[in-house]
Amino acid sequence: MYRFILEDKRHVLPFNEPASKLVIGTELLLTHQEELLAEYFKGKLQLGGEPLQIREQIQDIRPDDAAIVYRDSLWFDREFFDMFYQQARATGRACRAAIYDDDKAHRAYAIPLTTDLEQARDSDGRLMYLLDLWYFPNGYTPDIVPIPVPSGWKEKGFYSVPDFMAQDRGDLTHYLTERSVISVETWVHVFYAAVILGVFSRGNRLDEQIKRDNFLSLRLLWRAIIEQRQIMTTSAVVKVGKDTVIDPSAIINGPTTIGDNCTIGAGVVIDNCTIGDNVNISQGCQLMLSTVGNHCFLPFRAALFMTAMMDNTILAQNTCLQMCVIGRNSFVGAGSTFTDFNLVPARVGARLVPRPIRATNIQGELGDVNQVVLGSAVGHNCRIGAGMIVFPGRMIESDVVLVASPQRRVVARDVTYEESDHHSLMIGGKPLNIPRQYPRQSEQENDPEPTWATW
Repeated sequence: MYRFILEDKRHVLPFNEPASKLVIGTELLLTHQEELLAEYFKGKLQLGGEPLQIREQIQDIRPDDAAIVYRDSLWFDREFFDMFYQQARATGRACRAAIYDDDKAHRAYAIPLTTDLEQARDSDGRLMYLLDLWYFPNGYTPDIVPIPVPSGWKEKGFYSVPDFMAQDRGDLTHYLTERSVISVETWVHVFYAAVILGVFSRGNRLDEQIKRDNFLSLRLLWRAIIEQRQIMTTSAVVKVGKDTVIDPSAIINGPTTIGDNCTIGAGVVIDNCTIGDNVNISQGCQLMLSTVGNHCFLPFRAALFMTAMMDNTILAQNTCLQMCVIGRNSFVGAGSTFTDFNLVPARVGARLVPRPIRATNIQGELGDVNQVVLGSAVGHNCRIGAGMIVFPGRMIESDVVLVASPQRRVVARDVTYEESDHHSLMIGGKPLNIPRQYPRQSEQENDPEPTWATW
């Protein structure tokens, strides 16, 4: 069997990189796809040729053997792919993955801010969206059958809040999935893939499996008795890599995965996270429902809640990130605050309700994210000074330097490279000259300048 990759060269803001080069969890999206398929097909899936540039090139796939075709910006887990592949093989025909519009999880995460979804309807008239994932049993044929894959969602709260924050719902909830897929076009999609559809849904799946599987429950209980630990802190649910040092006073609850050569300091609390290799988490840090890339450093009392950090990034002391995405090679200074709730409400009739949080799609247009709370995004190679305040849904573009000052301590709008403080900073009477590492796609290809959102 062969695999063909449909290349998506569009840059995801604010990182100024294609989605395939972004870290989701602890590995590049392209690597995640390759390793998932290699494991699923036990290494028998061969690359079919050079990457395809447009969908129409799929017609050139020859009928030599079966083929899997996928876009390199499409994130999916093993459970999603398995259901699609098994159903597609059962038909014996060319098939394409799809999601239903009325599936609550897909409606909440996969559809908002996505600009490139093709619509279709099933035999009952239900609206569905076609994804860039195909199966061809014997080369390309034009009569392609849609295979809708349900998410198997389950609503679960992550904390209770006053009514004025949750629009009278009492608590904030997410739709956790049994099968996950999302087309990564924005930083919000990175957050959904890494956190909501990633570690959060992983924890819920384990909870449900324990309820259904008595043998698993007994096995976890036996492991807890042998190790003299609580069930969710045993080695059965907390996976630790080689040469990792963990202080005895640290509290680590599963399901959690920690990579190789890590250092976990005294008093650290980790709950349902994925941590890469060579990560240093110092005394008193707290991490919950988050992902940390390779070679990251969290000094004392740093905190992550439902946040994704990419490789080689530092989060300084006394800083808490909630529902944020931080790019690689970046630094967030001490005591910075990334707010996740719009303080100024909107009036609906006689009532005040939370103002919707909006984010920018891949075309630079603002759209609602259907979330009451959401953090912000910092691009690659950024330097954010201490004591900054960033409003919800904002983006700081790659290669930006921000220094807290009386003129700018609060980031109330997206910050572009041209607005970086390093342009006006002087050292020895000369302006700083910081080489740009992540130029925009338009600057690389001389395309029309994309429009950044204004708030």
